Amino acid sequence: MKRFDPEAEQIMIDRFGKDTIIALATTEQETPYVRYVNAYYENGAFYIITYALSNKMQHIKNNSVVAIAGDWFTAHGKGVSLGWIKKEENHTITEKLKDVFSEWIDNGHTDFDDENTIILRVDLTDAVLLSHGTRYEL
Repeated sequence: MKRFDPEAEQIMIDRFGKDTIIALATTEQETPYVRYVNAYYENGAFYIITYALSNKMQHIKNNSVVAIAGDWFTAHGKGVSLGWIKKEENHTITEKLKDVFSEWIDNGHTDFDDENTIILRVDLTDAVLLSHGTRYEL
């Protein structure tokens, strides 16, 4: 995964290293689809809890290139399914996401026992971050 320089990385952590809403765009047969998702940023990637059978994941299965946008931030990335949220190898990130998304994670919408409840990681490939008149690029 690519990373910003230390100054830009700190801005990314401050802005997106918590429960944040971003726009996630996928494509299907050359048609773009955009939706808002709750996301968490860490180490050059955004993490999203989603459903494996959702349209976004079907699109990503066919074309892993995605675009995202947030607060003075735009990027392209590769969508990677990490699989079931309760897989052993997902334990560390799952616990972090449960904490980050604690305000809504237990509202009955997220079924951790359903193997289709997965973690989507968006690995950034290029990005533009704006902060106080400075432009940072990845």
